[in-house]
Amino acid sequence: MASQGSLLPRSMPSAAGISSSSILALLDDLEAQAIECHSIMIVHRGQVVAEGWWAPYSAERPHLLYSLTKSFTSIAVGLAIGDGLLSLDDRVVDVLPDHAPDDISEQGRRINVHHLLSMTAGHGKDSLEEAWQLEPDDLIKGFLRAPFTAVEGTQHDYDNATTFILARMVERVTGRDLPGLLDERLFKPMGIEGAEWDRVASGKAFGFHGLHLTTEAIAAFGELLLRGGRWGDQQLVPREWVELATRGHIETLPLPNWSPNPDFVAGYGYQFWISRHGYFGHGSFGQYCVVVPSHDLVIALTGAVGPTNAVPGLFWDHLLPGLDAPATPEDDHRLADRLRQLSMPTVPGSAAPTRSAKATLDASPESSALPDGTPITVDPIDGGWLLHLGPSLTIEAGHNTWPESSPLGRPVIASGAWQNNKFIADLYVITTPHRVRLTVDTTTSTATATWSTVPLTTANLTLHLRSPLMTRPDVS
Repeated sequence: MASQGSLLPRSMPSAAGISSSSILALLDDLEAQAIECHSIMIVHRGQVVAEGWWAPYSAERPHLLYSLTKSFTSIAVGLAIGDGLLSLDDRVVDVLPDHAPDDISEQGRRINVHHLLSMTAGHGKDSLEEAWQLEPDDLIKGFLRAPFTAVEGTQHDYDNATTFILARMVERVTGRDLPGLLDERLFKPMGIEGAEWDRVASGKAFGFHGLHLTTEAIAAFGELLLRGGRWGDQQLVPREWVELATRGHIETLPLPNWSPNPDFVAGYGYQFWISRHGYFGHGSFGQYCVVVPSHDLVIALTGAVGPTNAVPGLFWDHLLPGLDAPATPEDDHRLADRLRQLSMPTVPGSAAPTRSAKATLDASPESSALPDGTPITVDPIDGGWLLHLGPSLTIEAGHNTWPESSPLGRPVIASGAWQNNKFIADLYVITTPHRVRLTVDTTTSTATATWSTVPLTTANLTLHLRSPLMTRPDVS
């Protein structure tokens, strides 16, 4: 990613009215609950008071936002509406008539921008998979063909396909692709560089997923919202749209297969979740942009969070009591030291600098990242190893270090070690929440390569190392 200057000013927590001990307590609680974080940035009164990255994640790296992308698509809709090119009442069939099925239902004809933004089309569930099955070449047509179980506007059902359609509607009325529009109207004026987008096979941006941004860019987006769409002396987004998008439009129900979380049942705006305190954008595995206007507070978090109901509740438990609480420079220094030392663990074990291995991959584990039978070779080099994963992937792994490789365009960072008769390496797809654990057993000449958290788009590691990732829109 291209380097960029600071987007936000910095301040010691005590000078900005927040207790460093409250932030330290938050870090302690995240660790105690084994919540895997990759980065955190806390902004109070417009100034960054705490920022940290768990190595090998780092400040300059973009991170996959998953469904936090939806909130950016909402802003693109707001830009189109502000320009007079789109309205909340505009129907899908009128803006995208070439995607209307011949047998469209009356309810399908009525679906409009408001229903898509608030996810109240009435399908009763996430329609993405069914829409794709109905129309493999036209997700919009499949969405309009999928049966409705509730009257439009009456029930919130988290539905990825709605945002895909919004992105296509914005592109149709503006004549710009979604990434280009946001780059021109939002990112460049804010000083955000190097935004990356994953795309469907046709080349279109997902819209509901796939944006990669740095942690500071996420925090700056939150500050933009907090300021009512204003950045410096520029009104980048109409204030009316920010206020409309970030207020509740529909009640929300517990999400299927999710742990109960009170901040996900407080209502839904226009591609924003309403919480007990303010609102937030959220992406799978713990990508958050939390905005609390009442406390002039923004929190950006990235990670590989497993099933938990702890976030964003931990922010309320620790940070809110720390606002305007007694603080000292000594606490500030303790926090700064803690943030500098954040790190994921390297693989424990020995270097065995002359030892090599060959094996064949066993893909029977459900979370396998490579095809069955892939040849695996571990060759020692100075300070680590070269890992050959089939004919197209060669990745460098370090011993107690994090060397970087980009065999197919996107970077991967790896650490490894020998543990008795096994070589083990962790391969971080560093611009995503995901990593692969490679285990090579020299006693059986077999290997496994399994995801710590399986990506929602595809389990194929090779696809995730290509830039941009291009696949069918099957995130669910």
